[in-house]
Amino acid sequence: MASTPSGPSRDANAPSSAPPAVSAAGLSLSIPKRMGDLMVEIGVLSQGMLDQALEAQRKTGGKLGSLLVTMGFLPEEKLLEFLAQQVGIRYLKIAELGAIPPEVIAKVPEKIAREHTLVPIGLEQGKEGATLTIAVSDPLNVLVVDDLKMMTGLQVVSVLASEREILESLTKNYKQETAQEALDHILSATGATAAEAKGVEHVEPDEEGKSGGEDIISLERSGEGTPVIQMANLLIHSAIKARASDIHIEPFPREIKVRFRIDGVLNEVPAPPKRFQNALASRIKIMANLDIAEKRVPQDGRIKIKVNGKEYALRVSILPVVHGEKVVMRINDASALQVDLNKLGFEPEARAVFDKCIRAPYGINLITGPTGSGKSTTLYSALSMLNEPGVNISTIEDPVEYQLVGINQVQVNAEIGLTFAAGLRSFLRQDPDVIMVGEIRDLETISIAINAALTGHLVFSTLHTNDAPGAITRMGMMGIEPFLMSSSLLMVVAQRLTRGICKQCRENYEVDADWLVKLGVAKHQLQVSGDGKVALARGKGCEDCAGTGYRGRVGLYEVLEVTDPVRQLIMDRAPISAIKEQARKQGMLNLRACAIRKLLGGMTTVEEMIRVTASE
Repeated sequence: MASTPSGPSRDANAPSSAPPAVSAAGLSLSIPKRMGDLMVEIGVLSQGMLDQALEAQRKTGGKLGSLLVTMGFLPEEKLLEFLAQQVGIRYLKIAELGAIPPEVIAKVPEKIAREHTLVPIGLEQGKEGATLTIAVSDPLNVLVVDDLKMMTGLQVVSVLASEREILESLTKNYKQETAQEALDHILSATGATAAEAKGVEHVEPDEEGKSGGEDIISLERSGEGTPVIQMANLLIHSAIKARASDIHIEPFPREIKVRFRIDGVLNEVPAPPKRFQNALASRIKIMANLDIAEKRVPQDGRIKIKVNGKEYALRVSILPVVHGEKVVMRINDASALQVDLNKLGFEPEARAVFDKCIRAPYGINLITGPTGSGKSTTLYSALSMLNEPGVNISTIEDPVEYQLVGINQVQVNAEIGLTFAAGLRSFLRQDPDVIMVGEIRDLETISIAINAALTGHLVFSTLHTNDAPGAITRMGMMGIEPFLMSSSLLMVVAQRLTRGICKQCRENYEVDADWLVKLGVAKHQLQVSGDGKVALARGKGCEDCAGTGYRGRVGLYEVLEVTDPVRQLIMDRAPISAIKEQARKQGMLNLRACAIRKLLGGMTTVEEMIRVTASE
């Protein structure tokens, strides 16, 4: 039974104007006394039984209605009869109804029935139309009744039944989809074709010999293994087709949710039924050469696939959660790597500083920003510009997302001691000109990086901070002395990605200039018409952009050059506000200023500007 714990205290003399009580089954009912007291008053329970149940509830936090039943104080049937009487609906035993006609069951989708623990039991034709009767375990869930009225176009009435009987009826009356039927359903919902479900080629052979593959193997024995394989292939193919960067497969109590991250925003897509959760996870583990028997600890792996003759690398992360294993796959398309700095979105002033600092003979250039903000792309772009026969470039990454010809790339392997710090220490013995450290995570790594910069090497790395000046504060918190920072740092770049407007459904519209000024846009930046309007752009939504109005992303770059005045502020341990003010004086555009330029240039929207730069 759906329930909410009753409060631990009782007041038998509560006035009739007391707030709604909490019932023995945990339902909030508008009656003048607490349900437990009422049951004692009419002789359903003794005072001693109620006191024992309340004491057990205080200790365990369980539901009072369930405790009364499990402690043997009240039969479930008697409790349900009492609750139904108080709510004003009928109580019935589903077992006494006989067979429920298939046309009645068909009125309510299985997903809704299981999610809300209800089952349709009758359909009657009256003078004012047909009425659908549903058996529920929570009679106060009026929202689902309203939803079913809208969905079916019928009048809907509810009766109370035990949760156990409802679940048994659901199993009996709703035929479980086979894997092939589930696959066909997803194909229909997504508009995909069977060829797309078969069009993903696993480049590396599966390791079928790994132990513990009961989930996928049992389906193969029953003839359903192939559809499950196609189901996994279809998810990957659909994500690639939608230009997604990530696939999220998330288990919940009664369903699986599948979401694609497209242009930085998650979008839910049709998912397989809950019963294929383990088989789907096992299939992905097999493709990633992971242990399909291990479900208790996180696992990470990689998958190489071909779709329409084009290779993709998928980074797989398996995480045990409450209701199963959450699977996240990041899609890397090497051919889509944009290494042309002219196309990344740098403003002219920022680009000039960036070009100067990445061509310095030595020093540290830091790229900062949250996960998924494009830091790796910026780093690879910079390295590509420096990648010449006369320059020795070495990188240590976790993981190596894209392989660049002419650059020595090392994959971190902490299990054997190959950490960022260990790899960086080895680099210094190999006479590199340029070093890239995938991420600075600890004091040892940043100390070696600073030592490399001070001994004549150009170092690139990433750091997790919200803005460029914040990187200086972060390094100080990690234990780096100001004199080391001031003498090694060349530049700090903070970046974000904002969604670009779809070119296929782009349209112009006008807004009041005053409204933009309130959002922080300077008046001199606006081209105001005679009636005080400013022209902006947005996407109407079309098939090409899946109705979002956005397609692709453009970068916002906050570039802080560590000039002599900034170095002096670092040496003086000045607050971050002073460093920001000096950066502004020397021409640094913050992220919001960059977003405003993209907005006025018709490259993005007001909504995106606010979403991405809200902290500014």
